[in-house]
Amino acid sequence: MKKFVLLIFLFLFQILVFSQDQSEYEKPPVFPDCESQAFENLRRCFNDQLSQLIYNNFKVPQIVEDENYEGQMVVLFEVDAQGNFVVLYVDAIYDELKTAARLVFAELPKITPATYNGKSTYKQYSYIINIPLTAPGADSATEDAKTVNAISEIERNAKMEIDSINASIKPYENKEYKSLLNIPFSHQNYSRFDRAMNLVGSNSHSASKPYSYESVARYYDLDAANEALKKGGSSWGSRKLFNEHLVSLQSKSYWFTIDPIFDLQVGKDGDADFNSTFNNTRGIYIQGELGKKLGFSASVYESQGRFAQYFNQYAESLKAFGPDPAIIPGRGIAKRFKDDAYDYPVAEAYLSYSPADFINIQFGHGKNFIGDGYRSLFVSDVASPSPFFKLNTKFWKIQYTNTWTWLKDVRPEVTEDGAFLSKYMANHYLSWNVSKRLNIGLFESVIWSNANDRGFDINYLNPIIFYRAIEFETGQDAGNAVVGASAKYKWNDNVNIYSQFILDEFSINDIKGGDKSWKNKYGYQIGFKYYNAFKLKNLMLQMEYNRVRPYTYSHNTIVLNYAHNNQSMAHLWGANFSEAIIVGRYNYKRWFADAKFVFGKRGLDFDPDTDMIAYGGDIFTSENDRPSDTGITVGQGNTTNVFHAELQTGYLLNPATNLKLFAYLSYRNFNPEAETLINFDNSTVWFSLGLRTDLFNWYFDF
Repeated sequence: MKKFVLLIFLFLFQILVFSQDQSEYEKPPVFPDCESQAFENLRRCFNDQLSQLIYNNFKVPQIVEDENYEGQMVVLFEVDAQGNFVVLYVDAIYDELKTAARLVFAELPKITPATYNGKSTYKQYSYIINIPLTAPGADSATEDAKTVNAISEIERNAKMEIDSINASIKPYENKEYKSLLNIPFSHQNYSRFDRAMNLVGSNSHSASKPYSYESVARYYDLDAANEALKKGGSSWGSRKLFNEHLVSLQSKSYWFTIDPIFDLQVGKDGDADFNSTFNNTRGIYIQGELGKKLGFSASVYESQGRFAQYFNQYAESLKAFGPDPAIIPGRGIAKRFKDDAYDYPVAEAYLSYSPADFINIQFGHGKNFIGDGYRSLFVSDVASPSPFFKLNTKFWKIQYTNTWTWLKDVRPEVTEDGAFLSKYMANHYLSWNVSKRLNIGLFESVIWSNANDRGFDINYLNPIIFYRAIEFETGQDAGNAVVGASAKYKWNDNVNIYSQFILDEFSINDIKGGDKSWKNKYGYQIGFKYYNAFKLKNLMLQMEYNRVRPYTYSHNTIVLNYAHNNQSMAHLWGANFSEAIIVGRYNYKRWFADAKFVFGKRGLDFDPDTDMIAYGGDIFTSENDRPSDTGITVGQGNTTNVFHAELQTGYLLNPATNLKLFAYLSYRNFNPEAETLINFDNSTVWFSLGLRTDLFNWYFDF
């Protein structure tokens, strides 16, 4: 990547440098004493003035005189668009001569810059200094940078490359805040600008996440907000710890930043039989842009952890085929670390390209989310990262998002020759701002597997199509298609009401029959957000209700479940549940505090050794194993009441990297009707302290 960036930069540099030929549209730089000269005399006057100033001020180093050196030195310099003299390269036998040349050019006055077609521009020259010095007009002269006789053009270009690159570097100007890159999606981080994205009358589209910096910058000044959070201290260590990226580099045509990633925490679970919980994540986060149309981002994590007992047991219940003992929810497959902990590496990266203002293309490995709520019934970020290709188009009052994703089914029963089963998902989401207050969204998605060596079906590459019709064309069991709709109403600038409806099966006769058919596979969400609640600035309150009927997201061909790496691609509870959530978030300068309460009822399966019936909560079981065709109700089966509460508070240590100090406290009460090996009665308090780079959402409310 570094070589690629360097080659692109040098190509652009050569075009810029060697296109500076004299023409009728170009005017050379002008010293004050030359302003009265005729146009055709300006270049000679520039040469004369420069020669006189150098002759009067250049100090030959003592070592040069002592050794009676006679020869030449060549100075490559630039008069920039502001009229400053900038030395790019000095070719001389003595380092002392190079230093003397840089000093004399540093003392030259600021002059009127060159112009091209009436606009200020830079101009590059070479200047030959004879040693011993000769009077002006004798032998010394300036020449355009491509016509120096002292050295060959190829040699000169080679010698000036590093100096030219160094001369092009500028102080970093927080370029990411208006870039094509994504703002790392965490609910707490997004709450800082969520209100600005949802003002009455704005043409924003807030459901498709993560947002790009560019899209948020239209409604919220991220640069100014982070500038207001800056702390004092001018030392390098203070700036890097509290205000800046560890490494940042900016030039005319590119920029990038490099930062370390940390998630270091230690805690205690009251229900565990081990001493403490911990997480030890170290990594690196790189982001940048090449030009104005191509951005890139990459984050690599190396982690070891041991979590609360219920979380560890849930992770092990997700175990993939093979020797590895667990899948860490939301992260990936983990191998054993010591006796009772896990080692789980994760990598996420993407390219972002915008060929035009109205379209953005992304290709990478990561997560996406569709919805305005804490949960999503369409596409959520609760599963492990996966490869994706996304096309985001915005015009008029519409934003249209197409996403194609490569998924894995890692269960032993679907593994072929020791390899995980590949499957694919394609979805469309159309967001339309009907009025200043009302937004309506339409969603469709389909999942299919590589049955009959089908591979990535070209039928689903069409970005404008109805997947339900294609599913019937390719065969009833060829794919699992779902459709949905969303709505959001801005009551005022401080109150939004949002909703989602997902439909996985549609049978009008069964719906009209009113006998609670198993085919009534649907779910819905309704919620509201209250910004600046009770007139307290930066306090956001949110209430949300989710309800999903049994067997939603599942399929009679079990590989077509709506999941990846044994985790749901929608709500993390799967199906057959109802849930109420209350969330509060508050930010004050660098301080933050969050509270969350989850009240739910779930319908789980019983022990498979004694009861093989699928009650509709586990989307990985076949709906063909249902207890009946009618009388299907939410919470049927092993009815489980869930209460989960979380409190978190902390301090934003570095706004540029989103590094936080935090304290976390949770209480979980999980009460199934019948205990099984996976689902058991649990009541526990989990407390932890840590330092975390907040780049993604951790979900612990299983």
